[in-house]
Amino acid sequence: MIRNYFKTAFRSLVRNRNYTIINIAGMAVGMAVCIMIFIIIQFQTSFDSFHAKKDRLYRVLTEYHHTDAANISYGKDVPFPLPVGLKTAFPQIEQIAPVFASQNDQILIPETTGNTEKVFKEQRGVFFTAPSFFKMFDFPLLAGSYASLKDPNQVLLTKEMAEKYFGDWRTAMGKTIKLEAGGFIFEHGTEVLKVSGILETIPANTDFQLKLVVSFGTGFTGDYLSSSTNWDETITDFGCYILLPSNVPVNNFNRQLSAYSRKMGSADNKNSHIIQPVSEVHYDTQAGNYSNKTISHELLNVLWLIAAFILLIACVNFINLSTAQAVTRAKEVGVRKVLGSNKTRLQIQFIIETFLIVIASVIIAAVVANLALPFVNQLLELSLSFNVFINPAIILFLLSVTFLVTALAGFYPSIVLSRFTPVHALKTKLTANTTTGLTLRRGLVVFQFIVAQALIIGTLIIVKQMNYFMDQPLGFDKDAIINVPFRVDSLRISRLEFLREQLLSVNGVQAVSFSSNTPVEANNDIWSALRFNQAKKETDFKAITKFADNDYVPAYKLQLIAGRNLHPANMTREFLVNESLVKSLGLKKPEDILNKEISIWGDRIKCPVVGVVKDFNNRSFRHDLAPLLITTNVTMYSQAGIKLQTKNISATLPSVKKIFEQTFPAFAYEYRFLDDKIDKFYTQENQLAQLYKIFAVIAIFLSCLGLYGLASFMAVQRIKEVGIRKVLGATAGNIIYMFSKEFIILIAIAFVIATPIAWYYMHEWLQDYVYRINISWWLFAAGGFVSIIIALATIGFRAIKAALANPVKSLRTE
Repeated sequence: MIRNYFKTAFRSLVRNRNYTIINIAGMAVGMAVCIMIFIIIQFQTSFDSFHAKKDRLYRVLTEYHHTDAANISYGKDVPFPLPVGLKTAFPQIEQIAPVFASQNDQILIPETTGNTEKVFKEQRGVFFTAPSFFKMFDFPLLAGSYASLKDPNQVLLTKEMAEKYFGDWRTAMGKTIKLEAGGFIFEHGTEVLKVSGILETIPANTDFQLKLVVSFGTGFTGDYLSSSTNWDETITDFGCYILLPSNVPVNNFNRQLSAYSRKMGSADNKNSHIIQPVSEVHYDTQAGNYSNKTISHELLNVLWLIAAFILLIACVNFINLSTAQAVTRAKEVGVRKVLGSNKTRLQIQFIIETFLIVIASVIIAAVVANLALPFVNQLLELSLSFNVFINPAIILFLLSVTFLVTALAGFYPSIVLSRFTPVHALKTKLTANTTTGLTLRRGLVVFQFIVAQALIIGTLIIVKQMNYFMDQPLGFDKDAIINVPFRVDSLRISRLEFLREQLLSVNGVQAVSFSSNTPVEANNDIWSALRFNQAKKETDFKAITKFADNDYVPAYKLQLIAGRNLHPANMTREFLVNESLVKSLGLKKPEDILNKEISIWGDRIKCPVVGVVKDFNNRSFRHDLAPLLITTNVTMYSQAGIKLQTKNISATLPSVKKIFEQTFPAFAYEYRFLDDKIDKFYTQENQLAQLYKIFAVIAIFLSCLGLYGLASFMAVQRIKEVGIRKVLGATAGNIIYMFSKEFIILIAIAFVIATPIAWYYMHEWLQDYVYRINISWWLFAAGGFVSIIIALATIGFRAIKAALANPVKSLRTE
């Protein structure tokens, strides 16, 4: 019996092949989107979930209390003495691991003679930590031991890094490498490290993308971090992780930790500390993480909603197209009933037809998703894989979708088609229920276009916001400027002026400036508490401190509005400040701060203010302008900013590279355009915009299939009406207008409903940005207009076909 059902269903689908192909195509596209979103969400929600002790792992966050009592922010940076202090103050903590993530590090692999053979640059992936880190996190070793990290100048390499540096990871054990650490710790010299272990390949779904793990206590972490007693000083990438016993209440621990941190900090320090589960780190867009990649829970929920709506649209298409075949299949139903088939058997028959379509759609969707995966990986910068053997959850998901869609899409059409009475069915007269069904189908089309128009409007708003970012004046020059990171030591410091002269002699180089960072940075700024004009207390706010030479202001075309520029100096002698710092101090005019003293870093640096620069965007557009200090200090410079003429950049770059390599021969040269660096700040927004564009196109495509189904149904339903109208003198234009008018009304209804929904969610999304667009009315109008044009193009074929049909054929009786 079952075999007969499947055989009959297959024959029916083959006989109605056009209907079958359209249904399978629509269903496959919808399912392919769902599969891709499922894989993305599964990957994003799996971060650091493979650690056996994940439920007891926490990181310590700094809770920053600002002047406004209600304004609290969080950072992953912690005071330097905190890890040591926790061991004494909280003996119940099982493990404590300090973690420092270095950036822009240079690795030198010496020959057996001691001369440098290879030079490598690692922008990220060098971590300083203790053996306790590996008692908390599960990163298996291939060789060596974690305990070796107890001693300074030891390093664990991942298998990939060992092969990159030495060719074969098995030969790397016991070898030495030289580390020239970048960023904040470059002034502490080159460290010679012994390879004491090889780590297995680091999974893609962890925010600890380890490449080299250096023993905590080496170089800067031993000379300064381990011995510091300053509870008010932090740097961006120094954090702390702890492992708590299972019986410790987190809320109680947080209260104790907050009280302890306030006791240890200075009287001026209002900040405290709390712990955060490791399971929440990947979703913390405010504090961030070491991979510099986060995704909010809200965005994941939006992706789930999009997947659900697109799957519903695909099901709606099937319902519309299936019931559109009602008239065509009415005689079939009548004959089956006359021959003894009952309603239940007919329903089973039609559900099996739906099941076969869904099975075919799932297979095609799986193939499409697998083929699209490389594109998605490139777009989102992820490492997704479609492997049912490694990831059996995909099979479970596909099975669940298959049965769910079969039930959703097959239930209503099977009821509609099985209800026809034999007498009416054989006379091709549908029952009165057709009117109700037609109303339902109209409602389903409205639902489809609500989703499609909301996605179109959302996409337009995201794109406009991104264009606003790109076009917004930053307050400094970012065009044709390259940044070349480097590390200074005593030899390179002595060659900086020579390097500057050589670069300025190149035809096409307009200006050169050495600094710690560019005018705007993503996560690499140095924040300093400050004391103004010998006040007893530090200010309630911190300021970004940028170390730069006197050419910084002209190279980036910063505008001085009071005082003068910095004088040339190797050490810190004077400050430039921005307008925001002047306002934060409560001063009325920029001139009021000139010649006043500012001290930072626990009064280790005290200098007068000699100039005020006009505010420029020193952070991304997600944030307000920050108070800013600019001062000289050659030991803090870590990059060159080189302004190029725009005429012949490609000819200038090789000359710049040659000069760098001649001046700093043991230096891995690399450069990056400043405008590309700024664009990178908004990677997630760009990715979101691309995803929305894709989803909007798919939603429109599926909605148009549904619209085509409804148009087909109505054309069959009104065939005699059209014939009578033509006999009475209606033109083809009148008939096309008659059909189009109803669909335009349906789309207008969808637009009225979609507009407030889209406005609400996009308004909430824009609140994450300090600098944001106003949502203009024309964005909604454009979304509605695009929907109408696409819809008219979709139904045009059916309307024209109905208008041109011969009325004699449509009016004749059987």
